[in-house]
Amino acid sequence: MMWSVAGQTALVTGGSRGIGLAIAKQFQEAGGNVMLVSRSAENLRDAAATFGGAGGEVAWTVAHVGRPDDASAAVEATIKRFGSVDALVNNAGTNPYMGPLIEIDDRRMAKTVEVNQSSVLVWSRAVWSRWMRDHGGAILNVASIGGLSVEPGIGWYNVTKAAVIHLTRQLSWELAPTVRVNGIAPGIIRTELARAIWEDNEDQVASHIPLGRIGEVEDIAPIALLLLSNAGSWITGQTVVVDGGTSNQPSGGVG
Repeated sequence: MMWSVAGQTALVTGGSRGIGLAIAKQFQEAGGNVMLVSRSAENLRDAAATFGGAGGEVAWTVAHVGRPDDASAAVEATIKRFGSVDALVNNAGTNPYMGPLIEIDDRRMAKTVEVNQSSVLVWSRAVWSRWMRDHGGAILNVASIGGLSVEPGIGWYNVTKAAVIHLTRQLSWELAPTVRVNGIAPGIIRTELARAIWEDNEDQVASHIPLGRIGEVEDIAPIALLLLSNAGSWITGQTVVVDGGTSNQPSGGVG
């Protein structure tokens, strides 16, 4: 019963595909209601149609995660539809730039911050002020192991994910004891966002992962349910690394 979220409702940004959709399905299968959020009504309709009949109810609403008015409207729509918003999953993310950090243009720099970083606070603020301040709840932020390391090509993306990890810690302290705030830092997962990393050299990428394979969205979803349910009731301020062991390898030096 500790893993059950029956009677609770989760609002999931970036919920029409990938990790967000997998988390939403896990939550719904555990008995909870789900409100999916994305910019595309078509994608949301398609995603909602993939849920099973057992479990909680599923609805969707169109919103742009970088816009505070959209966040407030989505929270209101969730409360109107289900009567509460007990969990928020800040999953939406983007990476419009690949290349040296020093060469990124202002437009793509700002867009990455808006979607990956600022939206975490925008949506957390919306659910806190409208529901969680008085009723409690749980917030889950999807970060990345890139926020814990240095690597070529996606440096600015990783900077924003490092900010998400720190936002998780800061918000957990500020919103305690009524709201728990945790994060997940996935490694390379088979998603559309990460396709450029693994698609053309999957075997080579997998060879550098101790558990020998690229991650699947289903590897992330159960950890999310732990952190959103009563099973994780004494966990807050933590970002759980789920990466097949990628970040836990020898440095290459001579012992």
